[in-house]
Amino acid sequence: MSNSLKLLFNEHDLITKAAYLAKDAANYMGVDDNEYELTISELIRFFRVYADQYHHQKEEEILFPEMARKSELLAGGILKEMQDDHEYFRETLRDIESNLRDQNYSETAILVTEYTEALLDHIAVENEELFQAAYSLFSEDELDNIYFRFIDLDSVLGESKKKDFTDLLKTLNIHSEA
Repeated sequence: MSNSLKLLFNEHDLITKAAYLAKDAANYMGVDDNEYELTISELIRFFRVYADQYHHQKEEEILFPEMARKSELLAGGILKEMQDDHEYFRETLRDIESNLRDQNYSETAILVTEYTEALLDHIAVENEELFQAAYSLFSEDELDNIYFRFIDLDSVLGESKKKDFTDLLKTLNIHSEA
């Protein structure tokens, strides 16, 4: 498998871990509301920066346009669907944050569940369909070119900042197990 697709799969793995941590955070509600608020706030930051800026930006600015150039059918179908999902995720994060700020934890938890379930479904479609299509559409050289563009984007956004999000999830995971 190409490095470009491995990178996206690895990012999906981390985003999936964050989704499960977000679901598990509901266990704090009514027991330790401060911990619930802190955990969800950190996960909102993770989803906004890591999932959206690092990951979705690679797809929207690099992968999707390259795939659309190769296939009009994909452009009007799965690529549009994935882009629409990204917009839904952004809107839902704003709603989650608003409810959390208002300390409306029950509505926050409902939105977090909707968000994480949609996100996990989205990841499954990308892993099982979209990335497989990309693998068949592009030559190894084209996939390498895409990979280097991904690395350039990470570099602009900050590699150390990206690693900080991996560390954040480890901290939240340890905290949730305590």
